[in-house]
Amino acid sequence: MTDRNVSRNRSGGRRARWATVGAGLALALGLGQQGAAVAADSPAPPPPRSLLALPAAAVGGLLAPEAAPPGADDWNCKPTREHPRPVVLVHGTWENARLNWGLLSPYLKQQGYCVFAVNYGGAPGSPVKATAHIPDSARQIAAYVDRVLQATGAKQVDLVGHSQGGGLTPRWYLRFAGGTDPAHPKRNKVHSLIGLAPSNHGTTGSGLGALTTKLGLNQPVSLVLGQAYADQMVGSEVNKTLDRDGDTQPGVSYTVISTRFDEVVTPYTHQFLTPGPGATVKNITIQDVCRQDLSEHVSIAYDSNAAQLVRNALDPAHAKPVDCGLTLPVLGG
Repeated sequence: MTDRNVSRNRSGGRRARWATVGAGLALALGLGQQGAAVAADSPAPPPPRSLLALPAAAVGGLLAPEAAPPGADDWNCKPTREHPRPVVLVHGTWENARLNWGLLSPYLKQQGYCVFAVNYGGAPGSPVKATAHIPDSARQIAAYVDRVLQATGAKQVDLVGHSQGGGLTPRWYLRFAGGTDPAHPKRNKVHSLIGLAPSNHGTTGSGLGALTTKLGLNQPVSLVLGQAYADQMVGSEVNKTLDRDGDTQPGVSYTVISTRFDEVVTPYTHQFLTPGPGATVKNITIQDVCRQDLSEHVSIAYDSNAAQLVRNALDPAHAKPVDCGLTLPVLGG
């Protein structure tokens, strides 16, 4: 069952400090409108809105690239009845866990989840990760999930990823590296995959990727930027292999949270999935929920509106209306 639109909700309180942002952003603020609520009760408190969270995380990720983000990697954490599945956060290309999850990790921990954040696809000590060949990175995700399941005693995890970490790499893990058991979906190691701006069907990279593909330069470029660059281009062998038998795996719930302003995974509709047998898919364009959301590919990971959608996807039985607020390009909010 596919749901491509989530109802629009009342925008959050407008703060005087945004008056200096400029006439264009002021107009965006005025576009917030109310609509049918996701649930009948009042919104749950959103994560704190801050323009400093992403810059602070970037500094932390540069200086301590192997460190866990706040709230993550408590290996003594035991899931509760309310939140029986640990959440594994999977960062994007050229990022690391500390950089990517400075907002979402502490927010989900505050919500009562056991949160874990993997680093993969890069040399130890390097702040630039997720550059390796997608199948190699998927095997690292597989080993990490097994470690989380063993430590927590849980039967399944939920995956939340950004860019590559919400798209090709976890999907490869689900299909080819042991994340699911199509013949016996109840034995799946993964219950849900939630992708923030995921690179599901390749990208044209706002034209740059299309150009390097046309000129046959993807492999030379990957010698500098990493094999993950070529793997994520439209028409790559990784994409062809993943798409050959459909987008999904039986027994897994998929949520895609995209932004119309994505400048990296383009066109943004390439992020959407089509459900196959035994799977559910919800494709969400965040501007259909919060019209004043100006997030793009980077800032969607530091978008309080998107964080609330992740919360709802993790626990749809207790979904709350999104308390919409302004989110800026690059900085989030």
